[in-house]
Amino acid sequence: MPRVKRGFKARRRRNRYLDAAEGFYGGRSRMIRTVMEAVENAWKASYRGRKEKKRDFRALWQTRISAGATASGMNYSRLMGSLKEKQIALNRKMLSELAIHYPDDFKAIVEFARPK
Repeated sequence: MPRVKRGFKARRRRNRYLDAAEGFYGGRSRMIRTVMEAVENAWKASYRGRKEKKRDFRALWQTRISAGATASGMNYSRLMGSLKEKQIALNRKMLSELAIHYPDDFKAIVEFARPK
């Protein structure tokens, strides 16, 4: 009875990993066991990274809004609380874009939101 070499299916699976490892350094792009380990770690990192990206951007937007608010004589938490109280529905991304690219408009929003 001849031995089973698996052929096509196994080669296709290995090639899928080798394609994913393109650009990796040294044996991490050529040696199948090392490649599989490297690619699976890369997939884990990219999955984690997609979650972290959301956190990172939110923190960036908060920092930008805080800087703009401070320049307009108000702090971040008071500004966000006032905006919510006055039912101004601008999200953090848009507020940060205003703070960077349109500081005069952002200042007007801060003045409008300022508690009397």
